[in-house]
Amino acid sequence: MDQQQTGDLVFEALAHAVDGNAAEAATALMTIGQASNNSVMYGVCCAIASAGTRALGLIYGDQAPTPETGMYVLQELKPGAMEADPPKAFAVRFLTAYANGDKPTCMALFNAALHSDGDQYVDSVCALLADVAGIYRLALDR
Repeated sequence: MDQQQTGDLVFEALAHAVDGNAAEAATALMTIGQASNNSVMYGVCCAIASAGTRALGLIYGDQAPTPETGMYVLQELKPGAMEADPPKAFAVRFLTAYANGDKPTCMALFNAALHSDGDQYVDSVCALLADVAGIYRLALDR
């Protein structure tokens, strides 16, 4: 699979996820995963996070942080909740790091998910897609 095909499938997965069609989103993401190596999948996560960053910009408009004015921060409403759900923790931490331009943290989070137990890596990438889709739905509702 070449870079254009991968990009098209990422867009397709995100579009299906935003539309609430989890099965089609999962199929597109699975197709990418089966034809990709770890480097490509890191790029896929970055592409999804880039879309999420764009959606956050749509939501916050002029109030969105920039490197000059601040940064996105993650605040847990229920302390300890992320430790109970590692894929969700990956998703929000990866998106936050990406939105802040912190590529070393993105790479560290990806590598931690990649080398995690069981299906946690797959679940983490899916959680990232689901979270970004949710942010896009919120942006579209505004």
